[in-house]
Amino acid sequence: MTKILPFKAVRPTREYAGLVASRSYEDYGDDELKAQLEYNPYSFLHIINPGYKFQHEIGGEKRFGMVKNRYLEFKEDHIFKQDDEPCYYIYKIQTREASCCGIIAAASAEDYGRDVIRRHEDTIAHREELFKDYLKVVGFNTEPVLLTYPDDTTINELLNERMKSRPEYEFATSNKETHSLWLIDDNENIKKIKARFETMEKIYIADGHHRSASSWLLAKESKESNPRHTGKEAYNFFMSYLISESNLRIFEFSRLIKDLNGHSKEEFLILLDEWFRIENRGFEIYRPSKKHHFNMYLDGEFYSLYLRKTNYKFTNSLSELDSYILYEKILKPVLGIEDLRNDNRISYIHGRNDLIELKTRVDNGEFEVGFGMLPAEIEEIKQIADENLTMPPKSTYIEPKLRSGLTIYEF
Repeated sequence: MTKILPFKAVRPTREYAGLVASRSYEDYGDDELKAQLEYNPYSFLHIINPGYKFQHEIGGEKRFGMVKNRYLEFKEDHIFKQDDEPCYYIYKIQTREASCCGIIAAASAEDYGRDVIRRHEDTIAHREELFKDYLKVVGFNTEPVLLTYPDDTTINELLNERMKSRPEYEFATSNKETHSLWLIDDNENIKKIKARFETMEKIYIADGHHRSASSWLLAKESKESNPRHTGKEAYNFFMSYLISESNLRIFEFSRLIKDLNGHSKEEFLILLDEWFRIENRGFEIYRPSKKHHFNMYLDGEFYSLYLRKTNYKFTNSLSELDSYILYEKILKPVLGIEDLRNDNRISYIHGRNDLIELKTRVDNGEFEVGFGMLPAEIEEIKQIADENLTMPPKSTYIEPKLRSGLTIYEF
């Protein structure tokens, strides 16, 4: 049984919603970030970048406290308000390519600990602790964890019916997206949604593994320090965006490597030949069309690499994942890339960007070779999670990417 509950969101009033909402902090270049902070006093970026007010960079626990102060100022200035009753929130994003909608709600940290909410990526312990300490100081979630569940007719019909009415928010952004938000605040529909999620034995993290892990750590720590713990306290939950599997968009990450690890081009190709059937595609921009097919760009030419399945043995769901095959048969043994997170010889381009970028970055000498593959499928991700395995870093780039600041979960 999965526990997904409504909550009383803190959120911008209608007139401020489009001004408050921001992309993830890491998505902004320096110039764009400076412009947002300088010319939009309502941007949520002011809360997560509190030192800007004093023209000073601030880090560590001092920053955590100032984030909370900026947040309280937004509440004091009536930019934010809190709903009187618990609600579910329908959030729809319309882009030039696709439309998706899901439910913002409170997911159970205990469900994460019991593996009802399943994960497919490793987390880094010190980052878990850092985020946990951050949450403990600021007392709120602002970026929902992206969770996915099997398509459900009852939930779909309920969302579609509610979205026929006027949204609470509707605004467009400079990257040609339209964002809309509706409240589900009537008891009948709240009970229906809650009951449908309770029938699901498991759901899956699509994006936000560290946020989930840190919320679980905070819940455990708070439980241990609270002699009157009941399990219903707000710290036992974390804000999530629940989206059906058919609404999820999964892209791949291409890999760019700075050198051939001391090999000549000819030696490198010979080493690859053990595990891959190689074909030189010349100037043709080659894109893989099947699993276990890869593209490579080297020395001004594209190559197709087809895994030699007579040599390679599939032992579990992870061994069938293309990003794992690339790591195990090329990146680690041939190119000497052991640490996919921290080795400065490797970089990544997510699949939203074109192969032209990969080609350009190799052609300009920044990198020596680039690799691409097809994106993983949701069934692969679920199977890996079910087998308690973890995917290599940067195996998936998953959309939708939500705006920060539209709903805030206080604990």
